Amino acid sequence: MRSLLAILLLAVLALTACSRFPTYDGPEVTRIIVNKSARQLILMHHDEVLREYEMELGFAPEGDKQVEGDGRTPEGSYVIDRRNPNSEFYLSIGISYPNEEDIAEAEALGENPGGDIFIHGTPNPFRRGDDWTAGCIAISNREMREVYSMVRLGTPIDIYP
Repeated sequence: MRSLLAILLLAVLALTACSRFPTYDGPEVTRIIVNKSARQLILMHHDEVLREYEMELGFAPEGDKQVEGDGRTPEGSYVIDRRNPNSEFYLSIGISYPNEEDIAEAEALGENPGGDIFIHGTPNPFRRGDDWTAGCIAISNREMREVYSMVRLGTPIDIYP
């Protein structure tokens, strides 16, 4: 009985020591910059670039997201407002789309602006240039582990054309 208990205790310790993403104790990510045309996601600490990543976008990447289902990635200023460790697309951090302006634009068109815009990993191998999301920003799973560990709720994100 004692040996079984010891084995179970070791198994629990081994499983808790394994993490889905690394811990991060470096400089705070104070801002995220997304340059859609360059397919570039940048993590900033004030004026210092901490990390840069290649990314994939919505299946219709040109232009600002206007309505649900248009396949576009939003443009504008938002914040990271949620974290999902159990994302269908590996790990994800949520972007506060739609804001009041986005809602007003969609309503003027008689449409729904959509939502659930995230930075996330990918279920398929990452290949730059394969824009495929419904409007989200996708990076490799290895990179997503890093981003997930570095970025906190409330971090501003600016998405440029």
